[in-house]
Amino acid sequence: MTSSFSNHFSNHSYSNLDLNLYTCGREACEGNHSYGPAIRSGYMIHYVLRGKGIFKVHDKTYELGPQDAFLIEPNNLIYYEADADDPWEYIWIGFSGVKAKEYLNRTSLSTDNPIFTFEQTHSLADCMKSIISMTALNSNKDLLLTSKLYEFFYVLCELYPNLEITSEVKQQKYIEDALQFIEQNYANHITVNDVAKHISIDRSYLHRLFKQYLNKSPQQFLLNLRIEKSCFLLANSSLKIGDIARSVGYKDVLLFSKIFKQIKNCTPSEYRKRLL
Repeated sequence: MTSSFSNHFSNHSYSNLDLNLYTCGREACEGNHSYGPAIRSGYMIHYVLRGKGIFKVHDKTYELGPQDAFLIEPNNLIYYEADADDPWEYIWIGFSGVKAKEYLNRTSLSTDNPIFTFEQTHSLADCMKSIISMTALNSNKDLLLTSKLYEFFYVLCELYPNLEITSEVKQQKYIEDALQFIEQNYANHITVNDVAKHISIDRSYLHRLFKQYLNKSPQQFLLNLRIEKSCFLLANSSLKIGDIARSVGYKDVLLFSKIFKQIKNCTPSEYRKRLL
């Protein structure tokens, strides 16, 4: 029994550039059924439902059985084969994208550690089975497939974390997440406390990280970003000053004008007049 899916949207607007499902399926193999030696163009994870088989990569051979899973990375020469007497049945998902390697690096899985284990009733197995079943949908299935793939990675990172991630890498990730949150929410009256809460760290620690990596406090960064965004609107729109203030996160127009003058040494109105 074989069922599989290939994402025909991979070169079109339906594809998610960060993380994209390009194949998935289920197969009950015959004895000694094999694949390879060959390489894959994307990442794949196979999960053994029943039976046995072997997986080879980098001159290492792994004997696998029910509830075992194995990772295939792009451009690695691999080989796998079902057992002659008790051939395996497995499900698989294949994924690619510019963030795929980064997400996998958050886990303990790698070419040197490609094997892991989980039960059929586990959420990882549920995610894989859901992904396969969702391929039967007729419309907008890319949205559900992508969301379920992200859920799969979340569980994978939680259960098999990379314990060797350095402190510096963690700090840089905090900064990256903070900057992304600020960029997406500066217009929503957010505060530094909101930023710290979003990335689950203490405000004082966030302050130290910003000073270390950006040479300015989170508050300074947020203020400067809002003012720069307002300058763009002043120069490229006919919006009223009050509308611009609200568009960059200030309910109080007077407070906005005061902060603008502190940073730009002129009022918003004067700034617009100078451009004209």
